Amino acid sequence: MRESILKSFLAVFAIAFVSAGFSGTATAQYKSQPEIKSQSESKTFREDTSGGNIVDVAVALNNDGPFAGEFDTLIAAIGAADPFVAATLSRKGQFTVFAPTDGAFAELGLDPATVVTLPQDLLTSVLLYHVAPGRRYAEDVLDAYRIRTLFKSFIFQSGGNLIDNLGREVGFVATDVEATNGVIHAVDRVLLPFAP
Repeated sequence: MRESILKSFLAVFAIAFVSAGFSGTATAQYKSQPEIKSQSESKTFREDTSGGNIVDVAVALNNDGPFAGEFDTLIAAIGAADPFVAATLSRKGQFTVFAPTDGAFAELGLDPATVVTLPQDLLTSVLLYHVAPGRRYAEDVLDAYRIRTLFKSFIFQSGGNLIDNLGREVGFVATDVEATNGVIHAVDRVLLPFAP
């Protein structure tokens, strides 16, 4: 029974993913915001995504605009992880996602073809470490010393950068991308909750 529910969910997710990714209905419009205080250069904007959830917005960002093609690996990872990840990012509620770019995954030797070969539990843990409960804009992140994640561990913030559990600094590429169920901040490294 659980397997048939899982297959049904995956089928629905795949249909939603394909239709969101290729429909061309999500249009990005950027509005200027104050610059984030970070050691790395970042683009700060709020995006009007016409009511899309986090998954819809990630697909729209990847399809069009200044970040077209920058989230292929993240989208593949979400599809290969436990379906709980995609369900969480698609449901009602409020979440903050620290979304690694393709370059961030490439630093670890991962791309859309290789990320799906990782053990599902490892992939799920790492992705949940990138999601925090609540809608946290850049100013909220910068005001926090630590942020609890859905992995039930913390990300730290120091000097405008995030610090993962391995003590690695992670910079912001873009901030405050709006979704109906939260906000996305693009980051330049994959946050690691533990050594791979």
